[in-house]
Amino acid sequence: MRKTPTTLPFKGTAEQEKRLRDGIAEAKTHGEGTMSVLQRAQEIYGYLPIEVQEIVAEGMGASLSEVYGIATFYAQFLLSPRAQTQISVCLGTACYVKGCKLVIEEIEKELGIKCGQETADGKFSFEATRCLGACGLAPVMMINNEVYGKLVPKDIKGILNKYR
Repeated sequence: MRKTPTTLPFKGTAEQEKRLRDGIAEAKTHGEGTMSVLQRAQEIYGYLPIEVQEIVAEGMGASLSEVYGIATFYAQFLLSPRAQTQISVCLGTACYVKGCKLVIEEIEKELGIKCGQETADGKFSFEATRCLGACGLAPVMMINNEVYGKLVPKDIKGILNKYR
């Protein structure tokens, strides 16, 4: 999962902020910590932009750096919203040996972004991941929940066009 903060503008609503602040108050009443509040915040917003981290820090009496440290340490937390189309390329041993690096380079070229980034319109996010468990199909990528295997760079454009 990406740990790079988004460059997209924050679009939180007053209703979401009220839910978060109410959740913080409830968590404090029950002796819950910052981790559980961040989990609630992500349920509300779908990710943890800096604006949400600031509310959590203020509400929990913690520093922003402490909240950010938790958000970046645990893989369950996202700092950017999920794109409509999520692309993951396997970096496992079989995929690496069979050319996943060339597949990654082609995706970067086609989308105009680097691995670990999202397109400016929020349509595509692109990341490398650990083994996807389809070693016999190496190299492999997953788009949303669909697996594509035995990839070569010339396959990428046609596959991505299905999601454009």
